[in-house]
Amino acid sequence: MIPVTPLDTERPSTLATEISERLNAAIREHLLAAFAPDNTKSLRSFAAPEVAELLGVSGQFMRKVHAEGTVPEPIEIRAGRRYYSAQEIWNARDILERSSRTKGRYVPRRSPGEKLQVWQLMNFKGGSSKSTTTIHLAHYFALRGYRVLVVDLDPQGSLTSMCGISPEIEFDGLTIYDAIRYDDPVDMAEIVEETYFPGLSIAPSRLILSEFETESAVHSNPDQPFFTRICNALAQVEGNFDLVLMDSPPQLGFLTIAGMAAASSLVVPLTPSMLDVSSTAQFLELAGAYMGVIEDAGASLQYDHFKFLVTRDEPTDVPSQQLTSFMRALFQERVISATALKSTAISDATMLKQSIYEVVRSEMTRATYDRAKGSMDAVGNEVERMIHQAWGRT
Repeated sequence: MIPVTPLDTERPSTLATEISERLNAAIREHLLAAFAPDNTKSLRSFAAPEVAELLGVSGQFMRKVHAEGTVPEPIEIRAGRRYYSAQEIWNARDILERSSRTKGRYVPRRSPGEKLQVWQLMNFKGGSSKSTTTIHLAHYFALRGYRVLVVDLDPQGSLTSMCGISPEIEFDGLTIYDAIRYDDPVDMAEIVEETYFPGLSIAPSRLILSEFETESAVHSNPDQPFFTRICNALAQVEGNFDLVLMDSPPQLGFLTIAGMAAASSLVVPLTPSMLDVSSTAQFLELAGAYMGVIEDAGASLQYDHFKFLVTRDEPTDVPSQQLTSFMRALFQERVISATALKSTAISDATMLKQSIYEVVRSEMTRATYDRAKGSMDAVGNEVERMIHQAWGRT
């Protein structure tokens, strides 16, 4: 246990520093205990019915390919039931794809000529579920065979933590800042790290990323404008991924604007409350003004999709449903049809730095789990259709 001593209340600067040190020490101790002994996350196994659904086949088909030896049996078999690791699912996709008559049925990656999809989630209203939505989309697409890169543009590093890297206790190592800094930037390929989740990589973040805001105010110039930094970094690893998901900080600064310049699509998550809708209106007013500024400076902003996503949706809450209907009436197809439900299942998973896809269904109320997962599946499915539309697929 960390010894608790009285805080110095005479000097505000000392008080703030002591509170920060105490909190960081407590967080480190908690994380080391939670992830001991090696501070790594691992992913659960998936039951055969889940795997069949993910692959888009029947249980009978899976039994057939195992019996024929086309797909190896999973290592884990309990009481005659097959359980697959995510890597085994990934490997099965590659095997089935090679024998499939329909290209892309099991491995739906982009083909030559289909541009890298870069989706930015942004809003300067805290609590709009940007990070939660980003990690759920990342896991949704990785489980379906896409090569996904998440870029954490928030110096707080929430998304980084959810990907198994704890900024609170790991201060060494490269971050996205090292790839976009002005002084001797590092190649993006050295920044990107594979996660414990097959198919998902991350360009991590730590507090040092906040330096980009200050440096951009000083060093950005016509020869190296700040809004090209993220775009140029992504170009260095473009061939390795199908989809990039960027989680923006809750502010409209240089990082968010540079992300906007690199994005091919934008998603603005918002909760259905009048305060959040009003805040989002102000955010977009500023965003529009800044878009005009960087366009005049030479940026080429072209978005395949510019969408709103209703998050923390409560179907039984009448006022929130009225606001959701209000948004749909105003913006019609710009509001994603699916919504991310407000759910204890998602909240509980997030507290453990997990997505609903990492939770074992039997560990919570099944109806609650099914509603939450169905909600995130619907959001992911709609985004997937928009990506295919951008690729020219029907």
